Amino acid sequence: METSFVSAYVLGLQGRTGPSGPTGFPGPDGFPGAASPPLGFIYARHSQTTEIPICPRGQSALWSGYSLLYIQGNEKAHGQDLGAPGSCIVRFSTMPYMFCNLNNVCNVAQRSDYSYWLSTLEPMTMMMQPIVGEAIRPYISRCTVCEAPSQAIAIHSQSMQIPDCPRGWESQWIGYSFVMHTGAGDQGGGQSLQSPGSCLEDFRPSPFIECHGVGTCNYYSTTISFWMTTVESNQQFRAPQPQTLKAGNLRQRISRCAVCTKRTY
Repeated sequence: METSFVSAYVLGLQGRTGPSGPTGFPGPDGFPGAASPPLGFIYARHSQTTEIPICPRGQSALWSGYSLLYIQGNEKAHGQDLGAPGSCIVRFSTMPYMFCNLNNVCNVAQRSDYSYWLSTLEPMTMMMQPIVGEAIRPYISRCTVCEAPSQAIAIHSQSMQIPDCPRGWESQWIGYSFVMHTGAGDQGGGQSLQSPGSCLEDFRPSPFIECHGVGTCNYYSTTISFWMTTVESNQQFRAPQPQTLKAGNLRQRISRCAVCTKRTY
């Protein structure tokens, strides 16, 4: 006679956690990551000629235009940082702005307001007649807005020696230390000495031209430029000696400068 056996399974209590296993072998290297996008430090460069300036090696040109120094309306001046992209406007006009009032009325070129532009080496007219229309073009400096991978700063030597950039930085251009300007009515502005706009590549006693809403431009005796001077080490904390410099010797007391960017390679 056959006997049937029934197996009974009974669940026991959970056992204790066992010890950790040995550390595994290192995995394979991952794929190279994507390059980080450029930070996009933006600045303006001015040629002080009718030629559009070229951005330094490794930098991209965003747009080109005309070098606006400052405007003056209602007897008040508003200056532009020549190192900022706002100083390089795409289109030129002797009166590039208008004024508006509470009566919801705006007026264009209807007052004796002014605009000031970096100029070129084009000589003044023989009889100092106002310059009109297309004849203005050769007098207006061109500019380019550049995108750099690192910030651009100006270094001023306060001597006739071109300054060295800090370690790890490289020079983009050299120039002269431009600090301030005034025009009609003793109004004007200035440049931050850390800005590339304070290091103009060419020195001239009258680096900008005055334009009016009636469509004319000219040089006037009321326009004055201010530049950093040279300071000898042994002349610090002493009263400066008065000195008058005339044509041919003007650069002897003008501080030199360099615009530098940090190396990214």
